[in-house]
Amino acid sequence: MDLLRGLVTTADGRGDHHGAVTVGPDSLSRAELLSRADRLAADLTGARAVAVRAAAELDTVVAVVAGLRAGIPVVPIAHDAGPAERDHILRDSGADVIQAGDAWDDVPLARVSAGARQDEKSTAHHLAADDQPALIMYTSGTTGAPKGVLIPGRAIAACLDGLADAWEWTAEDHLVHGLPLFHVHGLVLGVLGALRHGCTLTHTGRPTPEAYATAAARGGSIFFGVPTVWSRMVADPSSAAALRGARAIVSGSAPLPVTVFEGLRDGTGITPLERYGMTETLITVSTRLDGERRPGSVGLPISGVETRLRDDEGAVIGNDGSTIGTLEVRGSTIGDGYLGRPDATAASMTDDGWFVTGDSAVIGPDGMHRIVGRTSVDIIKCGGFKVGAGEVEAAVAEVPGVREVAVVGSPDDDLGESIVAVVVTDGPVEGHAIIDHVASTLSVHKRPRRVVVVDELPRNA
Repeated sequence: MDLLRGLVTTADGRGDHHGAVTVGPDSLSRAELLSRADRLAADLTGARAVAVRAAAELDTVVAVVAGLRAGIPVVPIAHDAGPAERDHILRDSGADVIQAGDAWDDVPLARVSAGARQDEKSTAHHLAADDQPALIMYTSGTTGAPKGVLIPGRAIAACLDGLADAWEWTAEDHLVHGLPLFHVHGLVLGVLGALRHGCTLTHTGRPTPEAYATAAARGGSIFFGVPTVWSRMVADPSSAAALRGARAIVSGSAPLPVTVFEGLRDGTGITPLERYGMTETLITVSTRLDGERRPGSVGLPISGVETRLRDDEGAVIGNDGSTIGTLEVRGSTIGDGYLGRPDATAASMTDDGWFVTGDSAVIGPDGMHRIVGRTSVDIIKCGGFKVGAGEVEAAVAEVPGVREVAVVGSPDDDLGESIVAVVVTDGPVEGHAIIDHVASTLSVHKRPRRVVVVDELPRNA
């Protein structure tokens, strides 16, 4: 299964710019992209891994493609990573070459450039075997130092082909997004997906409603975004209306609030697609273009993926649509574990070969999945019930005047844990209105027992 099948078709009767790649103000045809990538690939000969300062620039795309064409693992690093995070990733990954443009001049690694070099010819390339790491992508580090995930070409290809099936994604599409190029969403789906399937790609630089509307006027047919992007789109009716000619809107990386789901549907005329995945597994579950797209649901397993739920005692839970369990997945999209961390890799897998996501979910009899939170921190045990903080947050966010919300469990002598909603508001909002809304929208036992209003919520990077 050739990861770069889409890359090798450079031009056809539709013209050199069919399938062109644009990032911000800069654009390359597929032939030009391959030519620049192959020149850079020649400089990577013998490298263990190439680190890429993954800014929203065309040079980032060239460098990633060069690494893949050279058969060298690519280590994308956030362009704004602080020295401690950056240096940890460089040491841990074993990268001995870096593409960083004019930045990070204090990094003591051999430097290569993704810039145009007209004085050289393209060189022959060789692709890594599909079972070798194509990418080493680092987790967010919220529970310790970031861990490098080994992602082979076969997993990337399986993920992208599964999504092509679910979303009817073809070379005739024009993909538009403005997402970071150091995450699965922006890089694997948003760049490698366009290259594999042969479609045109426009990266808008910043994912603003105005930029998306401009791209829509230029033929954008599939738009990727995170809930913040779509919330801003809903708040800009003219930009939302500009997307009415598109074919698909995809949301991921965080739960899409029901109010934003409905606002997108009403403002654009397109019911959004939602999907679920992790760095370790890539995308495993998605709603389908030819199927039901239900608010709060991330859909069905994509082709080649299986899912199941297990309870706290390890027993497999039936798909009854109400029982919360820890989601486990297995299949062709799963990565090859953590670099240099056999202990962490072993801990993430069951004895019978399932990856333990650490997320809690509910699966309906029809196979539709709802993610309700992280098992370790977002499951509140209140009065003998398991309550997912995520679904309570989604309900609270529907209350007019609530701008942001975090739901947590507070120790309680009677209930074990009491549900507390911490909210940022745009004006006066009565606590009882929030409590009553959740009680009427979800089960009564899922209502917050207390509402705390704060000026802002704490955030990590």
